[in-house]
Amino acid sequence: MFISVSEDGALNLTGAGYALTVIILLGLVLLAGLAAKNYGKNGEERSPLSARQISFCGISIALATVLSMIKLYEFPFGGSITAFSMLFACLPGYFYGLGAGILSGAAYGVLQFLLGPYILFPAQVIVDYLLAFAALGLSGVFFRSKNGLVKGYLLAIVGRYVFAVISGWIFFGEYAWEGWNPLPYSLAYNGAYIFAEGIVTAVILLIPAVKNGLASVKQMAVNAG
Repeated sequence: MFISVSEDGALNLTGAGYALTVIILLGLVLLAGLAAKNYGKNGEERSPLSARQISFCGISIALATVLSMIKLYEFPFGGSITAFSMLFACLPGYFYGLGAGILSGAAYGVLQFLLGPYILFPAQVIVDYLLAFAALGLSGVFFRSKNGLVKGYLLAIVGRYVFAVISGWIFFGEYAWEGWNPLPYSLAYNGAYIFAEGIVTAVILLIPAVKNGLASVKQMAVNAG
């Protein structure tokens, strides 16, 4: 009903499948806004500002998606170095904490799937699109810490890397380079594009103007004033 099989055996989303994916996407963005945490100047938790949170989560997901289409280098069997798309996917976690971050990351993954679904097995879709991108929400672990964005971003890309390696090892091992076992191949292949983008982004985040600018955006995201 949601997935069809073409004559060459490829799996594709049906119209109902696309509709269901859109519903899941909207539901995840809504839940991300509701899961977001806000704190006052004295550290007390405040009532959610749902409309504001949903807007910032949605904008972050949209910007991450647009930037993911700007591919500085695309690898032959999936994966690419993009124009800082993972950073923007990590922002909801940096703004609002772990719950909002994971849900926003999952929504981003669903949107990536919606724009270019690649289906081998249902489990592969879950690992590649849902779990790997939801892991970018680990940025929320440090959302109240000093230099929380840098620390959270590094943790988030490691989380995404773990799931990308699992997927490459289990589902794409047949593409391993000659003489390589699937696991080392997946470790090297996925590390090449994830950490290349991650290291460059982390260096840029250490620039005071960038760091202060994103801190100001966070204040806008969490303050009602």
